[in-house]
Amino acid sequence: MNKKPTVNKTVLDNGVRIVSMRMPHVRSVSMGVWVHVGARDETDVESGLSHFIEHMIFKGTARRSAFQIAKEFDAIGGQTNAFTSMEHTCYHARVLDTQLSTMVDILSDIFLNSSFDGSEVERERPVIFQEIGMVEDTPEELVHEMMGPALWGTHPLGRSILGPRENILGFDSVAIKTFFKRLYQPDRIVIAIAGNVEHHRLVDMVAPVFSTIAGGSGFAPRAVPAAGCGIALKHRDLEQTHLCLGMNGVSVTDPRRFAASLLNTIFGGNMSSRLFQIIREERGLAYSIYSFLTSYTDTGMLGVCTAVDPKDIETSVDLIINEVRRLKRDPVPAEVLADAKEFTKGNLLMAAESPDNQMARLAQNEFYFGRTLPIQSVIDNIDAVTAPDLQALAEDLWDGGRAALTMVGPGADGTDFSGQLTL
Repeated sequence: MNKKPTVNKTVLDNGVRIVSMRMPHVRSVSMGVWVHVGARDETDVESGLSHFIEHMIFKGTARRSAFQIAKEFDAIGGQTNAFTSMEHTCYHARVLDTQLSTMVDILSDIFLNSSFDGSEVERERPVIFQEIGMVEDTPEELVHEMMGPALWGTHPLGRSILGPRENILGFDSVAIKTFFKRLYQPDRIVIAIAGNVEHHRLVDMVAPVFSTIAGGSGFAPRAVPAAGCGIALKHRDLEQTHLCLGMNGVSVTDPRRFAASLLNTIFGGNMSSRLFQIIREERGLAYSIYSFLTSYTDTGMLGVCTAVDPKDIETSVDLIINEVRRLKRDPVPAEVLADAKEFTKGNLLMAAESPDNQMARLAQNEFYFGRTLPIQSVIDNIDAVTAPDLQALAEDLWDGGRAALTMVGPGADGTDFSGQLTL
């Protein structure tokens, strides 16, 4: 018996794509209905609508009430959720392979037949307000939220995915239905599924219902942003000051993305990284410090987050910036690069054992590349990265630039940090 995962793809006449990966060694199936529409595709007055729709999808159809949707998923032992990002919205579930047909039926029903009832909109509005409040009350999340406008300014990437309260107050059933019909176009929909599933069986279930979606009138092109170097400081009476630095990164399709991943790992991506060792282990300035990559269709960011004693803010910022300059100035030693490659490949291969991760990877590869990229090709590209590649990337991204900075906590006001942020 062939135990190797196999990938298949079917494109319906209206443009909806169905992509599956058969993983015969697992008993579960993970399915996602993905739309290549997110917060960056909204106008200012629409900001927050994609996220509002994500909530409303689960609030009832002609066949099922909100309670019935929840009850039916629970009855089959299913795990279901949804999320909105800057470029995607996804409705997903995972069940045992014996419950595949039920999962497909429920997900198809809520995606295609949600009523977006006005009374449900009113009930959900305060829930979203609470979600906004939760972010504002959590400093480690708030510094991330503040980084959007600090780095991207007034570009849609600089807005909150949740939207402002004044917009949430104004959204009604008509606005939601109009946005859904205008942007949820069939050629922007990918149905991705991974697990113990046969592709032909999936197509037989999905095609009859998703082929009914009518084509749209086109999609407005996304405006390309320019990274800035803003500073946003918010005083809070806390024990620590939470800070985030943001710098130029790479897009999700940039050929240098493999080098960027390794650069991030070496910089602050694990416990042996430079930032963790210097800030925590050597200097004892923070309990947690990490760097991260955020990539979009046309741009990206490398960020650093930590929380320190207010008296150590300037020292911590200086140490972080010095490590950025070091990546530009000095080649990464061979053994450090080798360790980063093993760490990155190990994480990639372990993630590949999860149907949820494979489902998400199928959809994202389809959106960005129009095909599934074999994991072996990713590993080969990682192995091909050299120390000069890393240094050239660091110089190209950060030479002559400045980092954006956001801070929440005591000591986060009254100080001019602009002189410290030159990369």
